[in-house]
Amino acid sequence: MTRRERLLATLRGEPVDRPAVSFYEIGGFAVDPTDPDPFNIYNSPSWQPLLQLAEEQTDLIRMRAPTVRRSVVNPQTEFWRTEEFEKDGSRFKRTTVQIAGRTMTALMRRDPEVDTIWNLEHLLKDEDDLHAYLELPEDAALPDVDVAPLLAEDQALGDRGIIMVDTPDPLCIAAGLFSMEDYTVLAFTQRALFHRLLEKLAHQLYAQTEIIAREFPGHLWRIYGPEYATEPYLPPELFAEYVVRYTGPMVYQIQRHGGFARIHSHGRIRNVLPLIRQMGASAIDPIEPPPQGNITLAEVRRNYGNDFVLFGNIEIADIENLPPERFEKVVAQSIRDGTAGLGRGFVLMPSAAPYGRVITPQTMANYETMVRLVNQ
Repeated sequence: MTRRERLLATLRGEPVDRPAVSFYEIGGFAVDPTDPDPFNIYNSPSWQPLLQLAEEQTDLIRMRAPTVRRSVVNPQTEFWRTEEFEKDGSRFKRTTVQIAGRTMTALMRRDPEVDTIWNLEHLLKDEDDLHAYLELPEDAALPDVDVAPLLAEDQALGDRGIIMVDTPDPLCIAAGLFSMEDYTVLAFTQRALFHRLLEKLAHQLYAQTEIIAREFPGHLWRIYGPEYATEPYLPPELFAEYVVRYTGPMVYQIQRHGGFARIHSHGRIRNVLPLIRQMGASAIDPIEPPPQGNITLAEVRRNYGNDFVLFGNIEIADIENLPPERFEKVVAQSIRDGTAGLGRGFVLMPSAAPYGRVITPQTMANYETMVRLVNQ
């Protein structure tokens, strides 16, 4: 089988010649190892063998967001202003929103040695900020979506893998407006108000999802954000209110046009798996093992293997920290558990990727083990 054929068969629940293997962000994110930008960690010599391994020997799942202008995430209206600047060797992005007599700001920082963004200040700090945010006018126009780059990249990728549309759900956008502590308190204590926020965000997000699903049909999607309503942050009853109610329509839109909706949720998913099944999702990731999660891959396969394609469940901490002989046992167990008995399918995949500039020989050896074991 080609790599594309293997992944598509897995998504459809059909037999495959071997389990698929994905390095998630490695081979998934769009990176340029030749870019000399000092903030580009992927131009480090130590990254090159790992990037090459992903490109040549894994089942590539490109994680791509379509070009969306005037989107719910980046409205670009007269109420919003963004500025970027460098200071003390770091890059910053400040967002300012002025509405209802209030000025609200958010500040993010990026450092050259790690591929991550630090949220130093969140846009909304209290209920008054949220009430002001809710006064931002609705955009009556349809989102300005261009799927041509998705179509072109899908054609260029050919038999090496598939394109996966990457999108937040309404909860992800809403929770990200606050610090984690402010979000959890408000979502738990001010449910009616929080529903107003989710409804506001969902309107445009549904519109752009429908356009992409219709014009780029039959593809895998990753929907991220549901983990904000898992334990210990919120109880399952609020997962039903904030995820099933608002993310479920996105799942329906995607799959009505022949696509596959994969729900991304780290952490403790045991008590929300029935609710994810209720939404009709096609797949789930990354099914973190205990103690990071609270359910084993074997249990998920046994109880939900006919409902979901399972993506997981290798911890990035194990890739970076376990000696190769111990890591090999972890991978072998995941392959056994992920493919045991009957089920729709399994993709061996880490929970995340390294985000530092240096890939150690041990880390490299452990990635090589994942490829080697699925081919045995």
